[in-house]
Amino acid sequence: MKSHFGIALVGLAAFLAADAEAGPPNIVYLLADQWRASATGYAGDPNVKTPNLDRLAKEGLNFRNAVSVCPVCTPYRAALMTGRYPTSTGMFLNDAHLPDEEVCIAEVLKVAGYATAYIGKWHLDGHGRSAFIPPARRQGWDYWKAAECDHNYNHSHYYAGDSDEKRFWDGYDAFAQTKDAQQYIRDHARSGQPFILFVSYGPPHFPHATAPEDYKALYPPEKINLPPNVPEAMRARARREAQGYYAHCTALDKCVGDVLATLAGTGLAEKTIVVFTSDHGEMLGSHGCPPTMKQVPWNESAHVPFLLRYPAIHGARGRVVNMPITTPDIFPTLLGLAGVEVPKGVEGDDLSGMLRSGREASDHVALYMNVAPFVAREFAKEYRALRTSRHTYVRGLEGPWLLFDNEKDPHQMDNLVAKPECAKLVKELDGRLWARLKRISDGFRPAKSYIKEWGYEIGPHGSVPYQGADAKPQTPKRKPAQQKQG
Repeated sequence: MKSHFGIALVGLAAFLAADAEAGPPNIVYLLADQWRASATGYAGDPNVKTPNLDRLAKEGLNFRNAVSVCPVCTPYRAALMTGRYPTSTGMFLNDAHLPDEEVCIAEVLKVAGYATAYIGKWHLDGHGRSAFIPPARRQGWDYWKAAECDHNYNHSHYYAGDSDEKRFWDGYDAFAQTKDAQQYIRDHARSGQPFILFVSYGPPHFPHATAPEDYKALYPPEKINLPPNVPEAMRARARREAQGYYAHCTALDKCVGDVLATLAGTGLAEKTIVVFTSDHGEMLGSHGCPPTMKQVPWNESAHVPFLLRYPAIHGARGRVVNMPITTPDIFPTLLGLAGVEVPKGVEGDDLSGMLRSGREASDHVALYMNVAPFVAREFAKEYRALRTSRHTYVRGLEGPWLLFDNEKDPHQMDNLVAKPECAKLVKELDGRLWARLKRISDGFRPAKSYIKEWGYEIGPHGSVPYQGADAKPQTPKRKPAQQKQG
């Protein structure tokens, strides 16, 4: 069993810090899979229809510079749950098992008096993508209708409660999961107990062709406008993939709208923090990458939407936040907004004070990385990167690799890293990058070094095997200094 020394008094602190009349806020976290930041109406995509997200952006905070700490599924989710970086948890590969020793957000909020609920894709258990996940391995989530990983959207499985009976969502799974989330909200509307509800959707992750047909009809491929960084040779395939991708996005936008309507109808909207975001993006052919690719440092892969609505934050309605945010920052920021003490060991920054005050830290940066890439492409290599309010800077093992001015060059087509007039900026950003890496004790070494350090056995696809004879649970080995103390 996990020791929770150091968080046992969190509940008292939460309720003392929260407003006595309103009580602690609920948290509804809506997580898409592979939704890049540019693919919304409010972000200016000329193709996609996202009226509910556009409305949410007008009602809350729009983080313009949010990045995925490691743009692939399991590493993002581990960082989200723990508030710690992939190099600190060892969770930098897909299909690894998140160690029980890690203190996760649901556990902290349970001690603070919250009910906890998780619906949808998990991808942190590492015991096989269709395996039953028993309660002891759910990291504090009590209400449970989830599966490790299943992208068969029209026949995806899940497990509920303590039962190991394999069940299937009715029809397109995002719609069914949303209905379940709505019922959970209704059931808890009168209880008076605060809750955290995670709804983790599979779309718009491929396969794109399985999007609902009526939504695909909204996007004839020949009418899709592609950005200029998609090379001509990629454009036909990119348009075919984009049809289903955008269809998934619009279907999910409906889900967001349904959840918001239920919060309003139950009278919980004013006392609920709503977050919409994604674990990472998708290239869709940009920079010559395969349409379904992620992991790489460009915007289409690493830059994600991040909307946060909490009416208790004065002046937050329609505010654009230029201050960058990365995945480990989310855990402490949500706890800060809820008035809950952040556990020791969390590495992300609590930005809640700045959100409440309306002031932004001009020097705040967002660190992201690829520790051990597992796609066989020349540009899929180890990197460490910084996102500032204006620039993206990326360092490879061989030295500075990419520098983009995201204001002047939103499609990141003009690499400034070798230009003499940018030498001072490169030096400054490189120094800031190393300073952030020092904070988390990451020396930025080759991938093989980290794989050996954490004791992984890698399959032919470059990551942890999750099917076939080689599949077995793999939990990253932990160094004594990183053990939680009891």
